[in-house]
Amino acid sequence: MTLDPLFTERCIEALLFAAAEPLSVADLAKRLPENADIRQGIADLRLTWAGRGIELVEVAGRWRFQTAADMAFLMTEEREEPRRLSKAAQETLAIVAYHQPVTRAEIEAVRGVQASRGTLDVLLELGLIRMRGRRRTPGRPVTFGTTDAFLEHYGLANLGDLPGVAEMKAAGLLDLNLPPGFTVPDPMGLRADGEEEDPLDEGETPEFAQDFLGELEGGDKA
Repeated sequence: MTLDPLFTERCIEALLFAAAEPLSVADLAKRLPENADIRQGIADLRLTWAGRGIELVEVAGRWRFQTAADMAFLMTEEREEPRRLSKAAQETLAIVAYHQPVTRAEIEAVRGVQASRGTLDVLLELGLIRMRGRRRTPGRPVTFGTTDAFLEHYGLANLGDLPGVAEMKAAGLLDLNLPPGFTVPDPMGLRADGEEEDPLDEGETPEFAQDFLGELEGGDKA
């Protein structure tokens, strides 16, 4: 004698709701009496849930409840994923933060390797550093410094709050192997704005635009 169809349907419904993964007809048969018409119970259950926010669907020969396809928009969450800096970019950012205003040549001297065309470009694009001006030395190289966005990103009130080496590593600023000779100066000893440098002329295209755009070459990869 076949079980009451409604009872079979309710049993299947209860099992599928409690299951951590889809269940096959064989899985359901292990739980239900031998005289249960499982396939009919599934068909009845599909009709019961048809047009609702949750539906019964077959996946790889197994059955499960899932959100109706037309309700998927309610489950979508849009969020910005922070762009993780490469080792080279992190190291360069740390040098700029502690030695600003600093030129590309000075960054290379501290790191001990040639800067790639992309590393500084990435930091500029993210708004973590800016071109400050031109050093009052032969060739008048462009100088770099950090931005307000840098302070906001790392939760610093001002440059005087820059942490030491251990704190920088904990904050993700120095997630790298420091090059030989790299030191962390006293933040309060940073050079004042405008000292030993001239501002960029309005509309001026710094040499940086030509030096760093294009294919990566030598040194690091951003």
